[in-house]
Amino acid sequence: MIPLAALTMWPMTAQADVTISDGWARASILASRPAAAYLTLRSDEDDQLIGITTPIAGHVTVHGVETDANGVSRMSAIEALKLPSGETVTLAPGGMHLMLIALTEKLEEGTVLPLTLTFASGAKIEISVPVLGPGASGPEKE
Repeated sequence: MIPLAALTMWPMTAQADVTISDGWARASILASRPAAAYLTLRSDEDDQLIGITTPIAGHVTVHGVETDANGVSRMSAIEALKLPSGETVTLAPGGMHLMLIALTEKLEEGTVLPLTLTFASGAKIEISVPVLGPGASGPEKE
């Protein structure tokens, strides 16, 4: 893991005209269990988030939460996350999130998680998000 002092400043903008803010991950208890990360995306042009990678997980997917007519919620993978021009798309606890599967190490509170986001426009954005405690609900706002 990268030390917390190496944290990339937020928000970040790249050639994709996508602004990424409020990124964070929740510490994991075991490397054998999936972990979750969250962030907010806003694009100046219609685009799609089509891939996410990190060196500490075998696979990263965007998961949405669907609730059926009986009120039962379940997660489902989203192949391409649409980013409509000018709209904010938020990944947050209880809703859409990044699911990190097949971790090579557990996420430790106080470190950062490096992520590479790939967009349909061809752009790739590299970011690092802070890893907060296992019970965290997000970064504290000042």
